[in-house]
Amino acid sequence: VQAALAQTPDLPEWQDPAWLAKQRWPGWRAALERLHHPTGEIDLAPDTPVRQRLAYDEMLAHQLALARRRRARQITPAPRIAPGEASAALLTALPFTLTGAQAQAIAEIRADLASGEQMGRLLQGDVGSGKTALAALAMADAASSGFQAALMAPTEILARQHFQRLEPMLAQARVRAVLLTGRDTQGERRERLNALAAGEAQVAIGTHALFQDAVRFDRLALAVIDEQHRFGVNERQRLQAKGDPRTGGVHLLTMSATPIPRTLELTQYGELEVSRLLEKPPGRTPVATAVLPLVRIGEVAKRLKAAIVGGAQAYWICPLVAESEAIDLAAAEARAADLRRILQIEVGLAHGQMPGPEREAVMADFADGRIPLLVATTVVEVGVDVPNASIMVIEHADRFGLAQLHQLRGRVGRGAKASACILLYGGADGVLGETARQRLDILRRTEDGFEIAEADFRLRGGGD
Repeated sequence: VQAALAQTPDLPEWQDPAWLAKQRWPGWRAALERLHHPTGEIDLAPDTPVRQRLAYDEMLAHQLALARRRRARQITPAPRIAPGEASAALLTALPFTLTGAQAQAIAEIRADLASGEQMGRLLQGDVGSGKTALAALAMADAASSGFQAALMAPTEILARQHFQRLEPMLAQARVRAVLLTGRDTQGERRERLNALAAGEAQVAIGTHALFQDAVRFDRLALAVIDEQHRFGVNERQRLQAKGDPRTGGVHLLTMSATPIPRTLELTQYGELEVSRLLEKPPGRTPVATAVLPLVRIGEVAKRLKAAIVGGAQAYWICPLVAESEAIDLAAAEARAADLRRILQIEVGLAHGQMPGPEREAVMADFADGRIPLLVATTVVEVGVDVPNASIMVIEHADRFGLAQLHQLRGRVGRGAKASACILLYGGADGVLGETARQRLDILRRTEDGFEIAEADFRLRGGGD
């Protein structure tokens, strides 16, 4: 550190002199030297002027970088996209009418698409708030205006689900969609790539496979990215780079089902405009949430058996036992065997170390109702839509983060049945720490993802 300090240049001051004087802050070089040569306790305090000066530099640099990115986007011309026949047909094909929040969000998206400037918008909404339907409308707008759109999802299972749900509705609107994943046969892949390159297919839905070099679009104008926190900035840019330079930049719509607090929104996504879907569409049943000590697991299993006999389907999520996936896996396998023995029913097991096709076969059996109970580790993407599943049991819920628990609970309550989520906590002693108690309590009290995110931020700060 001392050697590095000796090499440090005395940079020209970039802060406003009047502001520095008002704050009684030293120059940058002086602040660094003082921080690394503390003369007493006072120099180590978090609010010492030296530390504040450097923290302010960092924050200002970050905000300026975001502002530059936002500005660069705003001066990039992009194709003007407007609603047309395809989007009108899709709107009638949707199985529901738009809620007030959805109507407002699509109006914001459409204003961006029609502006002639490159859109950069984050659509934040809870599990089941209708983000995918709005993305489909924006993609139909692009098709109506003679352009193409791409929807990228982080996992194959999610990409397939989007395709199965959207393809029939887009087809009704005379928009052809193709699916691109890592598992397509060569023949399928060639045919789909040709359709995109020739402009015969207007929508591509897929995984990372979408931004590979072999994928060429005729007139890509809109990129939609689902669960955007799972992709890096470079991955987003690689997809956007597939646009036609003659028509201008590619509009970007990112979606996230993990609501984040406003404070974080401004610092993490300051270069994006944000639309929030704060209401759930009608027809989503509330999920009754119970918090129970693990010692009552036998009781839970008995109630679960009665529900399954009555035709219900359930998820049983095993905890992160240790750092090692092998130990987690052994625990999940043991739990599945226990439940098979106790309940005398078929129990499916899905975990992250299974080969993809095998895991997807289990998930498909569960989705089709052939397996009544699915035991899964958390490494499994539970982004599967199974409307008949109405019970979610989470073991050692006190070891999970709030956002993760909220996401898992969002897997039930998707059909007409009354749904329940059981959070089992604690070890043999049944003792719960104060923070864990508060976390589980918030979950029991509310289903509002934004409220949960604010509480999460309050409990653990932005760093974890």
